[in-house]
Amino acid sequence: MLAEIDRNLLQRCLDRQPRSWEDFVDRFLGLVLHVINHTAQSRSIQLSAEDREDLAAEVFLNIVLDDFAVLRRFQGKSSLATYLTVVSRRVVVHELLKRRTAPTLGEMASESDDGSLNPEDRVDDREQVERMLAGLGEKEASVVRMYHLEGKSYQEISQHIGMAENSIGPTLSRARAKLRTDSAAT
Repeated sequence: MLAEIDRNLLQRCLDRQPRSWEDFVDRFLGLVLHVINHTAQSRSIQLSAEDREDLAAEVFLNIVLDDFAVLRRFQGKSSLATYLTVVSRRVVVHELLKRRTAPTLGEMASESDDGSLNPEDRVDDREQVERMLAGLGEKEASVVRMYHLEGKSYQEISQHIGMAENSIGPTLSRARAKLRTDSAAT
């Protein structure tokens, strides 16, 4: 059943009260990360720290889409944690399947253990990355350029352009998806 603390937190989010979303993320981030790790492990998929951040960002993005539609659909027939586990698992499985079937920039350029590009691979991929940059907005193009051509970390990119660090991964994912779409069209 729905605990009082979760009922209050849910209502605060739906009412868009100050700090409600931050409190929600603080309360359920561990659960979402556990679902990500368990789902990947059960499918024998190795995830980097950036992959985990990207997947967590996708889960939370799905929760806030359409004015918290996911939370509005919650009927209270289970605990909020149980409901969010199911939602998280669906999002993670969907994202992992999407990533498995399409090439990523990581497959086009090998990355070192710290997530930065190996210098010898950056030049080889410059043409592909430049093609991708042509269809992106200025901020997205900056993120892609810094990550894939300059080898900067999420933290360095965040500090340089003033974008939240947890937004870097989803921005890169959208750029990769755009490249796949553009490549399929040509």
